[in-house]
Amino acid sequence: MIPIEKTINSLDWMTIVLFMALFLLTLGKYLYHNRFVNFIILPFNDKYVLLHKKGQLLNWFHIWLTLFQLANLSLFVFLSLKIFGALPEGPSLMVFFMLMGFLALFQLLKFSVQFLKAYVFNTQELVSELVFSKTSYFNYGSLVLCAANIILIYILKDSKIVIYAAIILILLINGIGIAKLLKNYQKAMFPYFVYFILYLCALEIAPLVIIGSYLKD
Repeated sequence: MIPIEKTINSLDWMTIVLFMALFLLTLGKYLYHNRFVNFIILPFNDKYVLLHKKGQLLNWFHIWLTLFQLANLSLFVFLSLKIFGALPEGPSLMVFFMLMGFLALFQLLKFSVQFLKAYVFNTQELVSELVFSKTSYFNYGSLVLCAANIILIYILKDSKIVIYAAIILILLINGIGIAKLLKNYQKAMFPYFVYFILYLCALEIAPLVIIGSYLKD
């Protein structure tokens, strides 16, 4: 009888990432229950944005949701690249952290451009409210990403349908957010409409086109 060595990993790094992300979400729900209730119905009722849009970018609830979004977005991109055979070579955990660092840097760059533009045109308060509204919808979309990550890791591994479905839902949620944003701020943004369209094309639409082309190739 030849002994066979088995190595059993009870918790891999993806499980830990999901656990930490869900812990942040649970903590936000526990400490800010009323705010969480308003947030969870965001696509159907923008009460959350209307109540908390002023000076809330550095609120802990919003920060935790943004970290929840970053973790799930990074994991979703990692899994998508892996399924489409486009994952860079190297240890999986290192590649994940590289993706997370890139996505965090990209978001910080977008915020910097927005607030620099706000400083130039003296519209800091307006831009702060717009950024809060847009990131709130993006953070809400991370709930879809979290569900997709769980399905891709534990249920339907290597399922491209799950990836496509998640992307469609994310685009739908953020489309609703942009439509409501334009509706609520149409008068305030009208003098800067051209700059808004340029920003939208350069920093919102262009990355999606590049990523889509990369996955297609």
